[in-house]
Amino acid sequence: MLLEQFGGANGELAAAMQYSIQGLNCDDPERKDLLMDIGTEELSHLEIVGTLARMHLKPMKADRDSAEVDPLIAIAGGGGVGLFNSMGDAWTADYLKITGELDVDLRSNIAAEARAKIVYERLINFCDDPGSKDALQFLMTREITHMKAFTAALESMGKSPFSIGEIPPTPVLVDQYFNDSSGVGDEGETDFRGPWNEGGNWEIVEAPEQGVENLGSSNGKDAPSKKRKTSSKDNYKSRERAS
Repeated sequence: MLLEQFGGANGELAAAMQYSIQGLNCDDPERKDLLMDIGTEELSHLEIVGTLARMHLKPMKADRDSAEVDPLIAIAGGGGVGLFNSMGDAWTADYLKITGELDVDLRSNIAAEARAKIVYERLINFCDDPGSKDALQFLMTREITHMKAFTAALESMGKSPFSIGEIPPTPVLVDQYFNDSSGVGDEGETDFRGPWNEGGNWEIVEAPEQGVENLGSSNGKDAPSKKRKTSSKDNYKSRERAS
């Protein structure tokens, strides 16, 4: 299981590569330093995870029963760590989220640290070795530290939370919430309201079926919506006709 944080999608190698490459591409010297600092720290975390995994995998080198638990590690890997996750899938650069837009990359990093924190938490819950637990607790805590640093760096840029890139979103359309999963009867889904779809500038559009060209008109009056809630049977029939 420790290999998930060695060669997995949310592991230390992925984090180290993601932050370091973002740092190399960053034109902002202050935040470049942040990215390089944390990217370098993640390499040290990779060493900790690799050392822990190696300690726990060591019996596979000599004990048949232990080796039969995971032949991939015992036979192909000689009881050592490799660049793959807990399921045996090889590490890939596809794990990395690098856009070249600093604020977008910082948001990705915050999410990456949150996912890694959860993985460490689950590893701790399955661990019965006190020393390993202490190491995992340290690594889990540093994920929150990095989240705090990335969040502060993002907020210090002074950008609106929804100001992404250079091209602004389409007025009216950007504030329309499409209630697409509605249904009626036993097969329908219950509609809920909350700050994600009501209040402020939100406009709820019930099961929109019009073409893209009619959505989000400048005056908000030319974007008709279907007030009838569609059922699962209606949607199935629509898909049948389309095919």
